[in-house]
Amino acid sequence: MNLQTSRPQIAVLLPCYNEELTIGKVVQDFHAALPDATVYVYDNNSTDRTAQIAAEQGAVVRAEPRQGKGNVIRAMFEDIDADVYIMADGDDTYPADAAPKMAAKILEGYDMVIGDRLSSTYFQENKRPFHNFGNKLVRGSINGLFSAHVTDIMTGYRAFSFTFVKTYPVLSHGFEVETEMTIHSLNNNLRLYEMPIQYRDRPEGSVSKLDTVGDGIKVMSTIFRMIREYKPMPFFSGLGLLLSLAGFGFTLSVMIDFYRTGMVARFPTLIGAVMLVIAGLLLIITGIILDVTAKNDRKAFIVESNRFALFRRSQRGR
Repeated sequence: MNLQTSRPQIAVLLPCYNEELTIGKVVQDFHAALPDATVYVYDNNSTDRTAQIAAEQGAVVRAEPRQGKGNVIRAMFEDIDADVYIMADGDDTYPADAAPKMAAKILEGYDMVIGDRLSSTYFQENKRPFHNFGNKLVRGSINGLFSAHVTDIMTGYRAFSFTFVKTYPVLSHGFEVETEMTIHSLNNNLRLYEMPIQYRDRPEGSVSKLDTVGDGIKVMSTIFRMIREYKPMPFFSGLGLLLSLAGFGFTLSVMIDFYRTGMVARFPTLIGAVMLVIAGLLLIITGIILDVTAKNDRKAFIVESNRFALFRRSQRGR
């Protein structure tokens, strides 16, 4: 097969849990927008007719028993080989007609295309104020840490390259997986492209699976964990600096008393202060060591990405 003349393989990925009201239309819309694509519906233990309806509309239906969107995406990325992957939800909130442009950007060389809801209709369509607040909080936190300008951190409408899919380690189990994807991409300096899309809220009768408080806590926990792993220098050194400053503050108060009286009257305070300074210095050293490890991990990721890209080109060139 010639790399220059072969038609790219496009896979549409639809993780689903109890979406019988909308999945039929979603599959039809993606078939119409991308006639040559294969639409995959991964049913995540639905108790309704989601799988049956998807199969009737021509989708390839598979089951994923591990509950949670992150687990479903992990299975999809493991199982499916394609040149371009389009990931959306089965709730009919994302427009399928944006998929061809997203696929085109991947074929131009981008690693991930983000379907940006927040620059268009999200805040008008989504009437859940805590969701809106959460999006802004997560966006500000991540952009500040990575000096980035990503508008929609948590969107579920994305396109990926083969290399991204096969080198991205899915660690999250639930809806926090989109946040994890964005942080992974920013940390490894991948090629990102944001494309505004027209978001629409769920149709009447369709129930959201999101738990505003529970999923919000999981998202913030994911951010905390990934900051610790990807940015160990500011994380550990920041904590260490705070402890050291506190220790120096207590030490200074003891020294002032000693200067005035010629006696050390607060030995417990002095001992505690010295321990705080030592703990702070240990945390700073830990941050330096882990920062070197994180940089080596990024180097290893680049090598692994190049290897997968070479493998894919060799497969297509046969």
